Amino acid sequence: MPKMKTHRGAAKRFRVTASGKVKRARAYKSHLLAGKAPKRKRRLRQPTLIDITDRKRITRLLPYQA
Repeated sequence: MPKMKTHRGAAKRFRVTASGKVKRARAYKSHLLAGKAPKRKRRLRQPTLIDITDRKRITRLLPYQA
């Protein structure tokens, strides 16, 4: 059986934690920041976990990380 290839786009966007959960960056932090509250922009800096419904789909793209 040949090796599976890691999806390089997914590898750049997601990281797997030590407990096996998948971490991602938050959206809406790239532009149009003047209209967003400072509190909201601070929250957007923090990473978050992907939703449980997406976990199987994302871990299939990252075969050797998960």
